[in-house]
Amino acid sequence: MWTHRSWPQPRTPQERLRHYASWCDAVEGNTTFYATPARDTVASWAAQTDPSFRFVLKLPKVVTHERRLTDVTDPLRAFLDAIEPLGPRAHALWIQLPGSFSPADVPTLGRFLGQLPHSHRYAVEVRHQAFFTEPRAIRLLEETLTAASAEWIPFDTTAFFTTPPTSDAERDAWTKKPRLPLRSVALTDRPIVRYLGRDDSARTVQGWRRWVEITADWLREGRSPTVFVHTPDNADAPQLARRFHDEVRARVPGLDALPEPIPVEPLTLF
Repeated sequence: MWTHRSWPQPRTPQERLRHYASWCDAVEGNTTFYATPARDTVASWAAQTDPSFRFVLKLPKVVTHERRLTDVTDPLRAFLDAIEPLGPRAHALWIQLPGSFSPADVPTLGRFLGQLPHSHRYAVEVRHQAFFTEPRAIRLLEETLTAASAEWIPFDTTAFFTTPPTSDAERDAWTKKPRLPLRSVALTDRPIVRYLGRDDSARTVQGWRRWVEITADWLREGRSPTVFVHTPDNADAPQLARRFHDEVRARVPGLDALPEPIPVEPLTLF
């Protein structure tokens, strides 16, 4: 997402992505899960961002959830054609699988990954408990992803589920977000992390400490990680993302600073 009612708003909706890109240099493309965007729409995304900006775009649900990676040639081709204008901005294509996708389905994933074009990088998010608790399932998935040079995206909700919710947004997330064990192993040179904190910023910061150190280590190893910071209401997500980046940069001074946010001009009557 690159817009939220509580975030600073530019004058027109067409400028929202450009303003977001001055706050953060990567975005999760979650809307592509619900529908493949028009190619002209994607071209406008490219026009609002630098070539170095990172889109991690979720594959449509018809591919991952409805057809479960089988008989998906047509919707997959339509999606890949639609996002072509992004060029190098398409950092990774995000294959989020349903919680019912189990170790028994990994061969299907392997066949699917083997048929994908090499023009993109791929990252997989799984939510079945066995992939986090059973060594054989973990090894099977890691081997399958490694064979395809694909990454495993962890969605870290451990800090969120430490104590019961205290706000409406947290109560809503409590019923919807996956409760999975922590995973912090990178398979490629481009690891991707999704982290969910709390609506209390102090608790969000406390919960990401491990990721600051892990991310700094990855950078020292020559990897290029992408970290997405969420909270249940996401009101302070851009500021928190910049704070996370600053904490990592304090440990890895060679890391480039984020850009200065574009000022949002106040609306006038004339």
